[in-house]
Formats: sequence, C-alpha cells, structure tokens
Amino acid sequence: MQELIAILKKEGCSLVIKNHGTITTYNKPGVRDLEHLLDHEPEVLKDAIVADKVIGKAAAAMVVAGGIKQLYAEVLSKRAIPFLDEAKISYTYGELVDAIQEEGGRCPLEKISEPAVTPEETVALLRAHFAEMQAKRNQ
Repeated sequence: MQELIAILKKEGCSLVIKNHGTITTYNKPGVRDLEHLLDHEPEVLKDAIVADKVIGKAAAAMVVAGGIKQLYAEVLSKRAIPFLDEAKISYTYGELVDAIQEEGGRCPLEKISEPAVTPEETVALLRAHFAEMQAKRNQ
C-alpha cells in the first residue's frame, strides 16, 4: 500500500490501483474512473488494492461494488465508512471528514447518494444521474 500512496502523492493522480502485480494510475475527476472500471474493466477492481485522493459515500459504493480488498483515501468521508465496514474492506486514510466538500458547498455526488442505504442503491442513483447528464449533453 505504501508504494501506491507514494505514487498517488508523487504523480498527482486521482486513483492508483494494484491488481495481479500491475499498478495502474488514473486521472479523471470525481468517480469517473471508478465508473468506467465498473462498466468496462471490473476485473481491475476485483480483489485490488486501491489508493484514492477522495472517497465519499459515492466512491465507497463503487469500490464495494467492484470488490476491492484494501483502500487508502487521502480524504475519507465518515459517510463512506459504513459501506467499507460492511464489505469488510480494510482501509486507512490521511484525513477523516464529515462530508466531502467542494468549492461552494457539499459535493454533488454526496447529495445524490444521500437517500441510498446500500452500495447497490447508491450505484443505481449515480448511474441514473450520469445517464441524465449524458442525455443533457447530447441534446
């Protein structure tokens, strides 16, 4: 895990994954890389070790859905912990916060995922939101 944390900090990426002896870095904002991996490369997440810049409830639901086994978050939301604990994912963090904040207030994905009580419900809400956003862009 220390190697992944060092890469996360040194390279300034948003996500680092180690699986099957291969380390991969990602740079998309928010949960876009996790969404892509869940949809197109789920084997990358299964049983992986992950270091991420920010893990809120939304990202926690995605890593749980992906089946990772160990997580480090530079910033971890207290709202993410129940999902991680229930999935028995080992985790550590740099800073623990009440909620993920962005400039101007709380993270939109935290707001979207608020009514969900399971990782599956959270991922479903996120997928619906992303589909709606894509439809708006395509108009």
